[in-house]
Amino acid sequence: MATADFRSIETVPLDAPTDAMPDASPARKIAAPAKSGGKLISPAAELAGQLADANRQQLLACDYDLHGLTLQELALQSQRELLDEACHYTASYRDVSCEQRALSTAKKLPRLFLAGHQPELFHPGVWLKNFVLGRMASQQNATAINLVVDSDTIKRTSVRVPTGSIARPHLEGVLLDQPGQPIPFEQRKIIDAEMFRSFGQRVASTIAGLVPDPMIRELWPIAIDGAKHTNSLGECLAQTRHIWEGRWGCDTLEIPQSRICSLPAFLHFTAHLLAHLPRLWEVYNSALVEYRRANHIRSQAHPVPQLAQEGDWIEAPFWVYRDDAPRRQRLFARCQDEQIVLTDRQGWEATLSLSAEGSTATAIEQLQALAKSGVHMRTRALITTMVARVLLGDLFVHGIGGAKYDQLTDQLISRFFGLAAPAYMTVSGTLRLPIDYPRGSEAELRSIRQQQRELLFHPERFLEASNAAGWQSYLTEKQRWIESPNVPETAKRRCQSIRSANENMQPWLATQRGELDQAARAVAERAKAERILSSREFSFCLFPAEELKGFLAG
Repeated sequence: MATADFRSIETVPLDAPTDAMPDASPARKIAAPAKSGGKLISPAAELAGQLADANRQQLLACDYDLHGLTLQELALQSQRELLDEACHYTASYRDVSCEQRALSTAKKLPRLFLAGHQPELFHPGVWLKNFVLGRMASQQNATAINLVVDSDTIKRTSVRVPTGSIARPHLEGVLLDQPGQPIPFEQRKIIDAEMFRSFGQRVASTIAGLVPDPMIRELWPIAIDGAKHTNSLGECLAQTRHIWEGRWGCDTLEIPQSRICSLPAFLHFTAHLLAHLPRLWEVYNSALVEYRRANHIRSQAHPVPQLAQEGDWIEAPFWVYRDDAPRRQRLFARCQDEQIVLTDRQGWEATLSLSAEGSTATAIEQLQALAKSGVHMRTRALITTMVARVLLGDLFVHGIGGAKYDQLTDQLISRFFGLAAPAYMTVSGTLRLPIDYPRGSEAELRSIRQQQRELLFHPERFLEASNAAGWQSYLTEKQRWIESPNVPETAKRRCQSIRSANENMQPWLATQRGELDQAARAVAERAKAERILSSREFSFCLFPAEELKGFLAG
């Protein structure tokens, strides 16, 4: 069994003074560990409680008003509603401890530690977040809740599986369901029940030559049973994974984002953002421009597109989709007297009784009515993590990708609320499949390529040690041009003459060149195999269970 390389964990000593704690969300470069078994936990897990307490104290000091509620008051309401809903949701498919149920009705809320991801069969480095989250919460007397981001679009219904031999592996996409429209996980049902049922067996058969005992054999019967109770593809995958986490002692709650978006406190927050959309729009776009400039990003789509303006319609950082039109559309809004008109610019419109200064009560009822009619408004990425960090919990655990773009969310929080952005943690890891493939092929290939280049541009270095004759005149010509002044008038002729001399010496190197070409082809095959088999992106379900358990729960 592989063991974690704890030397690669980024940590701070347990007895470090508070003022020596690293900034949890600096504009620093972070990367996944290179070594298999390596973990990135930054700042150190032992500091989670201190970070959470500092975040809560910052919130207490913030006097920002959200339509009659302070940020602290709305956060407490949000957390109570979140904890209660997460307990109820998790209990629908997995045992929830009496202590967790009691916390949801307690007068004093526990600290809440959060993480989140799409409901996918992701790689072990992503899965590590859930186990670190659960372990930290247990050690710090907190409650851990994982947010299932089911508003994201499902991009594929297959899992990349390596197959073939170690010498000649290749990747095969194994379907877990028929492809369908690019719609949110929340809307995606299982299309082909038989294909879903046979997925585990097909994956195990595909990878058998490389990994004979993948955990998919034990995991997939849970998914098959889960599909009897929910026809939602994402929900079934997430619940299957979460049930397995319980077997390995990971004591967390879960809740889909779609359920969070229906909580009264969340709707109050949504109404407030829509009522102050012009200011949010300005803060969002200006922070994005500065982020791109600071990080030398030219793409207008990275990390997110700017919010648009079309006439008197301005784009809100929300998605909207309907049961009868499940593809996500951008949400636009405009003020009209004491109302806000919403549209997807595709024919749908709705009106909220809402203004920057009035009550949100009627608007909340209208948003609830929209949801009941099959209209779903969901926060986009930056606002989703803003909500998680400011309202829903005391400490958020990011992966590497989220940690990078949330440097932008820091600016949104500080500029919109006048609040120092709450600290977050970054957790990731690297685990490679336990396959004994040859290493170092890439370096060997680079060496051979360099030798081939030397043969082409410096053939004399190889010929001078040989007994061959006849090539010296070409070398003399080459040296004459090398020693001649490199002036504009003769630069072109000089270059052509040197190149011609090198080419004329090549016939004396045919044997060496053939040997190098043959070696390059062989090493290129090994390098291709190494690139495939060394990937850290393979789904956790392809690993042996004991290998994973040592990495995740050890």
